[in-house]
Amino acid sequence: MLTFKTTIMKKVFLLMFLAGILSTGFVSCREQNDVADDVEDVADDVEDAVD
Repeated sequence: MLTFKTTIMKKVFLLMFLAGILSTGFVSCREQNDVADDVEDVADDVEDAVD
């Protein structure tokens, strides 16, 4: 049988775990702009300008 203290600690642990999972999901999904993407964009613009 769980005591009151262990029940509180279990809830705190689960809350912190859930907060960590949510924050990781929001932070890691950012789109990163690389130099390769910029070069590809310029190449596409030059190709369109030639056409």
